Amino acid sequence: MRLVKHSRTKIGMKPGAVVYVGEERQGPVLADVIDYTVDQLSEWQSGSLDKLTELGSSDSISWINLPGVHDIELVSGLGERFGLHQLILEDIVNCSSRPKYEEGGESACLILKMLYRTTSGELKNEQISVVFGKQWVISFQETKLDVLEHVRERVRKSIPRKRFMTADYLAYSLADAIVDHYFLVLEHVSERVEEIEDKLISHPEREDLEQIYALKREMAFIRKAVWPLREAIGAFERTENDLLNDGTRPYLRDLYEHVIQVIDTVETLRDMVSGLLDFYLSSVSNKMNEVMKVLTIMASVFIPLGFLAGVYGMNFDTNSPFNLPELGFKYGYFLFWGLVLAVGGGQLWMFKRKRWL
Repeated sequence: MRLVKHSRTKIGMKPGAVVYVGEERQGPVLADVIDYTVDQLSEWQSGSLDKLTELGSSDSISWINLPGVHDIELVSGLGERFGLHQLILEDIVNCSSRPKYEEGGESACLILKMLYRTTSGELKNEQISVVFGKQWVISFQETKLDVLEHVRERVRKSIPRKRFMTADYLAYSLADAIVDHYFLVLEHVSERVEEIEDKLISHPEREDLEQIYALKREMAFIRKAVWPLREAIGAFERTENDLLNDGTRPYLRDLYEHVIQVIDTVETLRDMVSGLLDFYLSSVSNKMNEVMKVLTIMASVFIPLGFLAGVYGMNFDTNSPFNLPELGFKYGYFLFWGLVLAVGGGQLWMFKRKRWL
């Protein structure tokens, strides 16, 4: 989980240079294609640029999902066929791009960050770029991680597909699926915060401090992915571009409200995580105070007892008229211990009465 990513290979290059920036990946990329009308649908995979560039010219809606933007040749070929600006292509292959909404010519591009957890529990993000025109939608993913499968299921099962017969609604559906997934990530973080809170109340340990700092890093990571969404979705919803139909605008307003809700939740959790650190320090301090109180009380009890033991531990000559009277007393030993118990018990009673115990 890295907050800052950069590539030295782009230094000095001209603007619009299509250079992949991200984790090193190799191998061919097969695009997932769904081409559909109101009552018909065809679905296949293809890595042929010629076959992919034939799409988007009929009355059907074509959705091309490219699970791998490291294939610069394929990305550039699609960009040339569908008229994408070089700066948009540059942002698509730069996996550290900031979430945003851009328009260029007869297309629009929405760059988002998909948050997910690996099998080991590590929080990661994947950049998903959604580009759409009048009759086509292209989604660019970093990997084969299929986070959009339930959107495909909706397209497959929705018959007739009146709602999906506009490319802008399909683009909205993809963005909505990504934003909805944020709630799952935030719910997991919220559960961890509650678990740590309960543990801090009962038994704070140093391991809890490590978990708190891990949560702080995660919240900074999430905030970086979520905060720009407000501006991006807002620009998407307010655009006057002919690509956006009036029937889709109410859904975009609802999506914008979801983004605001996500941001509010992120800020609330950030405050709670920051409060956990104060809570941990307070708990440790209270625990230390309890230990110090017990030690102080024990020391206070044994101070007079040590004094008595010191006095009666002195050596005296039995022939001296100034000897302690108890030294010659038959039951002096028992009298000494009675005095010790009386003094110690009296102190404990006084501490209890003053509610120091």
